[in-house]
Amino acid sequence: MPMDIIIPSLGESITEVRLGAWLQNDGDWVDRDTPLVEIESDKVTQELPAPAAGRLSISEQTGTDLPIGATIGSIDTEAARPEAAPEPAPADANRDLPEATPDTPATRVEIATETNSASPVPPKATPLARKVAADRGVKLDSVEGSGLHGKITKADVLESPAEPPSRETVEGDALVIGRSERRTRMSKLRQRIAERLVLAQRTAAMLTTFNEADMTNVIRLRKLHKEEFNDRFGVKLGFMSFFAKAVVSALRTYPALNAFIDGDEIVEHDYVDLSVAVGTDKGLVVPVIRNTDRMTFAEIEGSIQDLAGRARDGSLGIDDMTGGTFTISNGGVYGSMMSTPILNPPQSGILGLHRIQNRAVEHPDEPGTVALRPMMYLATSYDHRIVDGAEAVGFLVHVKECIENPERLLLES
Repeated sequence: MPMDIIIPSLGESITEVRLGAWLQNDGDWVDRDTPLVEIESDKVTQELPAPAAGRLSISEQTGTDLPIGATIGSIDTEAARPEAAPEPAPADANRDLPEATPDTPATRVEIATETNSASPVPPKATPLARKVAADRGVKLDSVEGSGLHGKITKADVLESPAEPPSRETVEGDALVIGRSERRTRMSKLRQRIAERLVLAQRTAAMLTTFNEADMTNVIRLRKLHKEEFNDRFGVKLGFMSFFAKAVVSALRTYPALNAFIDGDEIVEHDYVDLSVAVGTDKGLVVPVIRNTDRMTFAEIEGSIQDLAGRARDGSLGIDDMTGGTFTISNGGVYGSMMSTPILNPPQSGILGLHRIQNRAVEHPDEPGTVALRPMMYLATSYDHRIVDGAEAVGFLVHVKECIENPERLLLES
């Protein structure tokens, strides 16, 4: 009996998905749990595995929007497993050569080496990795695989630089499509991002306050301890853990930025689930670090590293991205000097970080003296319906003071 392939529930709020790329072909034999197809929702993109072993029959094509529970194909579990093609016997480069003598061994080695180099083994890669490599212009020969037995995965391809187009290709394309247009469907994730950004601006009384932080002491402390930190905990000490700790400290003093409005009620939290914005090739996702207020620096850095990695290889789940109470967005990694971050509904606060740049400012210990200091602009957007201006300014000043005097964060840990 054929077994239907059904789109599973991906979360209470998800009722429709878009069928992404099929990773296997119609008629292929697949084993149980073999990745079959990508499923795109408005929150995540994930692979759907085969429910059983058998021959695959595809009934719905890539790009189709379907409800949860829809049937997209079937597995014929009674089909006979195809026999594996016998591997070709290795070429014997010395087949017709006479038995080795003291004068001939070097010749036998040279011939064998030449024969082997003439037949390079193609790199092993998952179907999805091959598709992504073709889309990005990445040569699989240059990618080092991290999967089982060295197989190249999607994440390996995404971490590899794309091959730049040749000058001839660029000039030719410019002549052919210099005034052309191209239309592509928005992904479910991009549609959801657009809806939420418009919702935030339409429903919240959003304002932004700015400040700047002298990063001298954080840079000094990080440089002093980063090697020992890495050796002891197995993760790098970055700037994000300092800001996460500073935000937790500030939210204890200004809890309104850690609350949200639900109808005519204010919902307050006695914990901090910190959302961290991560840019991916498919759009912005905001995974959540649960109970950040109870974490050490090492636990925060480990969580950020794990979530960012899974965001970029598309393996985040719905639970990873729901329920945050406050957000940090770091535009500085892209070179941004100043921005106005948009709230992540229903949250009431978001902290925007920016590029660190040396600027001439008054020396903090020598009034009247100008010095070059590594400065970062900070921005906090807030919902003025629940957060007063004085609270928002006080919150950002608290973050600034924590960053400029990071030792106080150690005392609060």
